Amino acid sequence: MELAAANAASGAGGPFGAVIVRDGAIIAEGANSVVRTADPTAHAEVVAIRNAASALGTHELSGCTLFASCEPCPMCLGAILWARIDRVYFAATKSDAAAAGFDDSLFYEQFGKPAGERIVPMLQQSVPDRVRPFREWQSFSGKVTY
Repeated sequence: MELAAANAASGAGGPFGAVIVRDGAIIAEGANSVVRTADPTAHAEVVAIRNAASALGTHELSGCTLFASCEPCPMCLGAILWARIDRVYFAATKSDAAAAGFDDSLFYEQFGKPAGERIVPMLQQSVPDRVRPFREWQSFSGKVTY
């Protein structure tokens, strides 16, 4: 909460902060830096995940717990799942965030629609051998699964 409040008060970024802990020690932290870095993915949780992965030298963060100032948005939830973080604790809810102007309801609504009916239409193209990259991946003996 202190990280999020300080970030907002300083003007460095939005009112969000996150800390990742493993075995009782803080591994990494992150604060929202979307505007400062011109990176729409620089949410506090994503920044913390990037920092933790770098600090630990791995993309897989099992054994870690993420503490967030607010309930993670859909993008951050996806990053948390991909990182294999064990548990998330959060303070403010998505309703609290919406009341402050950070409303994710549109995203949740869009996920429930067929790809071609979303605000940004997603149209599958007919491409010969479209699954070749997956076959190559499956047959590559040196792959690291994630």
